[in-house]
Amino acid sequence: MIYPKIPLAQSIIEICSSKGIHDIVISPGSRNAPLTIGFANNPKFKCYSIVDERCAAFFALGIAQQKRKPVAVVCTSGSALLNYYPAFAEAFYSQIPLVVISADRPKNKIDIGDGQTIRQENVFINHSLYNANLTEDSTEENDVFINEAINVAIVHKGPVHINAPFEEPLYETTKKLTVDFNVTGLFKTTGTVKIEDIIAFSTLWNHSKKILVLAGECHPDSVEQKWIDALAASQSVVFLSEANSNIHHPDIINSIDLLITPFTNDEYEILQPRILVTFGGMIVSKRIKSFLRKYKPRHHWHIDENRAYDTFGILTQHFQVSPNQFFSQFLPHVKALDSNYKSSFKNIISIRKKKRTAFLEKAPFSDLKAFDVIIKHLPKHCMLQVSNSSAIRYLQLFDVPKGIAVFCNRGTSGIDGSTSTAIGAAVATKKTTYLITGDISFFYDSNALWNNYVPKNFKIILVNNSGGGIFRILPGHEENTVFNTFFETSHSLTAKNLAEMYNFDYHVATDEKSLVKGLKNIADQNQKPCILEIFTPEKENNQILKEFFNELD
Repeated sequence: MIYPKIPLAQSIIEICSSKGIHDIVISPGSRNAPLTIGFANNPKFKCYSIVDERCAAFFALGIAQQKRKPVAVVCTSGSALLNYYPAFAEAFYSQIPLVVISADRPKNKIDIGDGQTIRQENVFINHSLYNANLTEDSTEENDVFINEAINVAIVHKGPVHINAPFEEPLYETTKKLTVDFNVTGLFKTTGTVKIEDIIAFSTLWNHSKKILVLAGECHPDSVEQKWIDALAASQSVVFLSEANSNIHHPDIINSIDLLITPFTNDEYEILQPRILVTFGGMIVSKRIKSFLRKYKPRHHWHIDENRAYDTFGILTQHFQVSPNQFFSQFLPHVKALDSNYKSSFKNIISIRKKKRTAFLEKAPFSDLKAFDVIIKHLPKHCMLQVSNSSAIRYLQLFDVPKGIAVFCNRGTSGIDGSTSTAIGAAVATKKTTYLITGDISFFYDSNALWNNYVPKNFKIILVNNSGGGIFRILPGHEENTVFNTFFETSHSLTAKNLAEMYNFDYHVATDEKSLVKGLKNIADQNQKPCILEIFTPEKENNQILKEFFNELD
């Protein structure tokens, strides 16, 4: 076995191994050479080399998203570290364990004009769950810091930062481990709800005929189906789930944005819940947020082991346990009530779905039509990664079939790393993976394709409407040079040359017929990754979407 000669690097590597961190994403550099040598020469680790640090961090995020355990990213000193920040913030808000290990220069080299030197300590302080600022030597204190950082990432599900200063020489190796490192235990308590709280809150529930359950982003099968079935069966409960909630039941409404369109004040008041129960990650739907912020429930309970956001301005209770733990204790005390609350919602969504079908049958080819076709032709049991802005919002208008696992970086809702995350997720899961992305998001993260690990069963569906089409939908759109240049960022780029450069199979669709054909072609292609580029009309998309919502009223 080859080890780095620097004892501190040995300690970091061995503690990572002892804590079960086995996926290491490394960006090339010199200052991090001791770590690179140690990780890459140890068969316990699966190491990936990703040059672009921003892509590397999102790639690691995708692996951690799927494996649900920490992944380490390793970089050299200087500005390299700052490129991790977008993925680091996403990991914070999406509660994904990410361990950043940055090589640094010794303290006496900081702020003296040395190259590739910045103030690295606590650089992520606003979004880091723990900052381990190490000293140069291998010490018990350093071991405590390393252990604590990794423990926090595991228990509290989020990003941590380990900053390790190394002095030259950096490339020397040894065949013998020279450190006695310490590994501390992992302490994680299982939460419970107090019996007095169960009695009090179940009494409130049992006297409420209008209860709304709203599920945000959840990992597939993370909430037991028996609890979903029990909630969905109640006549006083309306269960809404977002596209990336991965929760399904015939009585659950999945296409939230199809349901929540402008009502009269009287209709909104009829639908206003008395109790709102939420669990899962960030809420995508702006429509449901607007509804609940204006027509506030009297009580809002959020269920999450770590944190609760007051998304609707009325949070009254945070149950700091997992959804399974909460429902297992709480639901046995719930009684069935006669109520027309669920039937009112089901009647509305039934009418809306019929109107959706009627509209799409006559609608011209557009973003909306393309998503309808895509959803109908995705293979069963694939993984679906979705980029932010228009892509995830269009998906909210349709019912994703059960068996398709949906993921999206909704922590910060940024467009900057969707492709990198999707590739990392595809590497981790081995499942056939589709990424639906808009053109701006795709081109912004095009370095994601500069990656030697892209699986052959990875498919990109690129909806190219020649710019940031979502800005045409948002208030304030006005057709002029400023809008086209600085908001929509109009362009005439295509993915054809990128596909050729990175050895992706490339297909084009310009109408429904060619889209169906393109989807079949990429589904059948398993010899190399694919890009299906769909060209939709730049200026007509927003008008077609407006007409769609008008027809739903």
